[in-house]
Amino acid sequence: SFKTICNFPQHETSPRFSAIRHHSNAFFGFKNIEQLSDHSVEENMQIFERLKKEFPTKVIVASIMGQNEQEWTDLAAKCERAGASVIECNFSCPNMESDDLGVTIGQSAELVERFTRATKRGTSLPVLAKLTPNITDMVPIALAAKRGGADGIAAINTINSITGVDIDTLVAEPAVRGKSIVGGYSGNAVKPIALRFISDLSRCEELDDMHISGMGGIETWHDALEFLLLGSESLQITTAVMQYGYRIIDDLIEGLETYMKCKGIASLRNLIGGA
Repeated sequence: SFKTICNFPQHETSPRFSAIRHHSNAFFGFKNIEQLSDHSVEENMQIFERLKKEFPTKVIVASIMGQNEQEWTDLAAKCERAGASVIECNFSCPNMESDDLGVTIGQSAELVERFTRATKRGTSLPVLAKLTPNITDMVPIALAAKRGGADGIAAINTINSITGVDIDTLVAEPAVRGKSIVGGYSGNAVKPIALRFISDLSRCEELDDMHISGMGGIETWHDALEFLLLGSESLQITTAVMQYGYRIIDDLIEGLETYMKCKGIASLRNLIGGA
């Protein structure tokens, strides 16, 4: 699953991260002020082509963000040609400044429906609408994505946050040249919020035919299982991989397999939505 691809320039800064830590110094809440991919569209398409050639059995999820309908359509088409398997519409990045980008889209049913429909015009691939938790009720926005032709919902993106203030400089963390912004909060601390939104989506009968790709604070196989039991059919993990490395994926799979053997459960499908 790729960093969001866009046509407009990114000006990344450092430091981009801050964290809330346990007394053991391990973090449980993680804030980023990152925006989108700093590679050009052309560079990202070349990477897709190489990945598809070297790992032909792997699923490539292409996250995109356009500035207007035509850009959503064009980016989806380019990603499909380059070998993507799924298109994910980033309607939820909390670190964007424009009124028609990121989280602002995800708070508007009209924009979600319009840009989902524009994306579908450019591709025959499955399309996921990645939605924001920075909203009271996600279900109306998910229904708008469905009206626009989405095949599924990805949730949740990060939560608007301020992790702390440096009491010497009096600037929120992380500080870049003496300034900071509200950023996206992730990590195990957000899991209860993510599970609530997954539950809301899966209990809506009008969304029964929509795939749910769940994320938000998954660190262990037990966390992953909870998302599956509440209706997620696929899972996405980023912060835990950043913290522990890619080996954590093997641990998650092994733990879930062991649980299923102990419970006599033959198919993962039998777990989904069981709670």
